[in-house]
Amino acid sequence: MKVLYTWLKEFVDTRLSPREIQDALTMAGVEVSSCRYLGEGMEDVVVSRILEMAPHPNAEKLSLCRVTDEKREYRIVCGARNMKTGDVVALAREGARLPNGMQIGKAKIRGQVSEGMLCSEQELGLAEESPGIMILPADTEVGNPLAPAIGMADWLLTIE
Repeated sequence: MKVLYTWLKEFVDTRLSPREIQDALTMAGVEVSSCRYLGEGMEDVVVSRILEMAPHPNAEKLSLCRVTDEKREYRIVCGARNMKTGDVVALAREGARLPNGMQIGKAKIRGQVSEGMLCSEQELGLAEESPGIMILPADTEVGNPLAPAIGMADWLLTIE
């Protein structure tokens, strides 16, 4: 049985952390085969907005995007074609490590600096395949961490 930590807390008044609940259940003879944070690997991914898009001067299939997380603006080189100016997207900033293990750093791509990466559902471990970057609802608050914005700031306990 799979149980979300937030769901469990609706029925049990507890201040125990998910790991403490896992330990308590195990000590009571209930086998908990896993306890994992659903937003793992999204800690450094934030909600951002595309302010401007332009063709890459040296690569026909790439775009130059100017995005904001409301604290600062970033220049991003992107190969996806499914987004437009004004879209709300997931931005992995320099230093982020994605769920698939990819480490994000500043890079020069065909002569243009990219200060991060706009992420697809696949790169975030949310889908097996993804046709382009993840487009969030327009009213998603820019600047917030991605995991809570998409309902992934929870723990999943797998109980046998």
